Amino acid sequence: MAENNTADKVKDGIANIGPTLRSYLRILKLARKPSRKEFLTIAKVAALGILAIGVMGFIFYVLMDIVPEYFIPIRT
Repeated sequence: MAENNTADKVKDGIANIGPTLRSYLRILKLARKPSRKEFLTIAKVAALGILAIGVMGFIFYVLMDIVPEYFIPIRT
């Protein structure tokens, strides 16, 4: 019985490929190439986001490297 259920799922998945591809094509037809100004704006925002995440990661790294030395006693 489990084999029939799996086979039915595969058949349903294959049957849904056509409508799914048609919806993807519809979206692609609506898409347009951004203007140079739009592209540069998006690129700047993405670069600032990547830079901000990198700076935050570096700050956390430095804090985790420096701060434990003041709170965890070194056993000798």
